[in-house]
Amino acid sequence: MEENTCWYKKLIEPGKAVLDVVLFFLLWLILVGFLSLCLGVVFRATVDELDATVSVMMLSEVLMLVAALVASMLVLRLRKKSFAVLGLGIRWRDAGAGFLVAALLYGLGFGISLALGCVEVDSVSFVPSSLLQTLALYLLVGVFEELMLRGFVLSRLLDGGFNRFLALFLSSLAFSAMHLSNPDFTFLPFLNLVLAGMLLGASYIYTRNLTFPIVLHWFWNWIQGPVLGYNVSGNDFGKSLLHLQQSGNPLLDGGGFGFEGSLVCTVLMVVAIGAIIFYYERKRRYTLLP
Repeated sequence: MEENTCWYKKLIEPGKAVLDVVLFFLLWLILVGFLSLCLGVVFRATVDELDATVSVMMLSEVLMLVAALVASMLVLRLRKKSFAVLGLGIRWRDAGAGFLVAALLYGLGFGISLALGCVEVDSVSFVPSSLLQTLALYLLVGVFEELMLRGFVLSRLLDGGFNRFLALFLSSLAFSAMHLSNPDFTFLPFLNLVLAGMLLGASYIYTRNLTFPIVLHWFWNWIQGPVLGYNVSGNDFGKSLLHLQQSGNPLLDGGGFGFEGSLVCTVLMVVAIGAIIFYYERKRRYTLLP
């Protein structure tokens, strides 16, 4: 009888965590719908008066970010937990590391793609206003998606007693599933976005801070699309610094999904995930990291 009771108790906290994640997504969807109705006039005016897809996307990201913040606060208050558990404090060293990892991965990825003939640079078009506008857009994307998937989902699974690597994998599955409706979403992009979620969350399971994943996510998207000229998760925003000619082999060049749909990306992310986990596991042996 005692053994059965202990077995039951072990499931309580993980069950609460899963329930909180489900509740969070339901609240987020309700809030997004409500805010969309309230701001519908603003969105229509923006579309009608400004021929600016990026501006509309920025408004959309702000709406979804506000909904995620409110949903997080409501669920955390229900569990009597502090908003600080999300890990939004800024760590400048982690910010620099996030930028460097994004730049390194795309430096290697683009260099390999050029060497293999997967892509060719067709032309260069430097439009500073467009680059700055998309830089702001992808900051919003990074903050919103990291707050939701790593700050809330991953942290609740960790606090609920899930094994850190299982929690990382489950939150990464959710991250990939969020892109199911994106154009050109096939099995390889699905797999790569699971890996991308693991790459973004690999540091979080040790630090419980969002600075590194937010900055990595921010510059990963910005370098991929507005700078190098790939589609970003299937989305094409038109203006970019480089204009590419792709080989026509989606396994190598990513096709319409962008670099995230390529095998080159798969290999680089597996190596990067392994490197980050190795770094923190090694650090745990010599510090007080949990």
